[in-house]
Amino acid sequence: MGKLQEFDASFTDNKVVYGPGESLSGCVRITVGGSLQYKAIRVSCLGSCGISSKMNDPSWTMEEQYFNSTLSLADKGILCAGEHKFSFQFLIPASAPTSFEGPFGKISYRIKAIIDTPRFSKDYKLQKPFYLLNLLNLNEVPDIEQASAAVTTKKFNYLLVKTGTLMLKSQTDLRGYIPGQIIQLATEIHNKSGKDTGNVLASLIQKVTYKMKRPLFDLRTIAEVEGAGVKGGKHAEWREQIIVPPLPQSLLHGCSLIDIEYYIQVSLKSPDAMVTLPVYIGNVAINMSPLRPAPYPPSQQGPAPALSDPGQVVPSAPPAEEEPDSDLGAGGLVSEEIPTKSHSQQDATGHTPSTFDHAFSMSSPHGQYNPTNASAPLFCLSTGATIPFFTEGSAPPVPTACPLILPPEYSSCDYPSEPPPTYEESCSSANSSFNT
Repeated sequence: MGKLQEFDASFTDNKVVYGPGESLSGCVRITVGGSLQYKAIRVSCLGSCGISSKMNDPSWTMEEQYFNSTLSLADKGILCAGEHKFSFQFLIPASAPTSFEGPFGKISYRIKAIIDTPRFSKDYKLQKPFYLLNLLNLNEVPDIEQASAAVTTKKFNYLLVKTGTLMLKSQTDLRGYIPGQIIQLATEIHNKSGKDTGNVLASLIQKVTYKMKRPLFDLRTIAEVEGAGVKGGKHAEWREQIIVPPLPQSLLHGCSLIDIEYYIQVSLKSPDAMVTLPVYIGNVAINMSPLRPAPYPPSQQGPAPALSDPGQVVPSAPPAEEEPDSDLGAGGLVSEEIPTKSHSQQDATGHTPSTFDHAFSMSSPHGQYNPTNASAPLFCLSTGATIPFFTEGSAPPVPTACPLILPPEYSSCDYPSEPPPTYEESCSSANSSFNT
């Protein structure tokens, strides 16, 4: 760098995560070995979003800017040999969205400094990123304490001449969660046929929409739980839990180009039946009312509790009319527990981490619980559960020590995927039949 020995920028108290409306301050440090002439020394604070139809493409198809402020630190002069410091301060707009990085776009914030030198000489530039966390308070989402529930009925043919009916009903205990919390999932399957069903699969899915002329959907399976099938003529209940890993929050208030959604998908492959349960991932947990009964513990023995009042169930497809099935015997009224076959969040010993285990591991990269950071909002920058995430405050970036094992199909798509079926599409296919 010739005469320039050091050119760097730092934030006050090494803080890297800020909130909307906060003041961002720091200093630019310049060390020169000899006299350095300059026309201006400036620092800018920038925030923007860009998206592209190509993966990891730096040339954005569409962009939007949230702020771009420039401060002049010095006007035309000479830097003498030695160290020089210039302070700066900016106010972050209250409408700026949370930082995000995905394969097809990102919301990024940075400080940019420049030493503008005379003509025919070299300008010196540097950039320093910082991150923004615009908290999603789940208590501000309407009906967030209610269960997310759905039901569908499937009428199908088997053995060419026989007809069967299957009802799949599922619900979560809440509609919103924060990282480290457990999603309690309860599912009922009424198999009113003589044919055994395939395995039941529950998945926590992230859907990121990049809003271009042709919207691009990036779908990711975050966690999976698989249960056994249900024998013909049986009624079975399945209870499972999914721990929410560090994930970007639902929605991105202030951003019009990227949208983030989450849902639980419960499905059977034989017969082909599926329900989707929308859920929110936020930063501030739901304040539970003391009058609300606690969700049932997943390890509780004995018969599973019944699902909530059917009046609260939102159908993903209208129920088909049930007809008497001559193949149903006395076993048609027997209720069974569905055993779990696999869980993507189990460790090598087959143990599913508890809420405490998960929160403990996230609080410190070395597994040392620090109570001073326990209540700090958790911040996940990108779409994955294994990328760095940060705690709010003056601490430098800390990579997560999350022990979760993601399923093999956890990956980005390199081509636009189709979103889940709409309510109308579910209704139109509710009574479709298949042959085996």
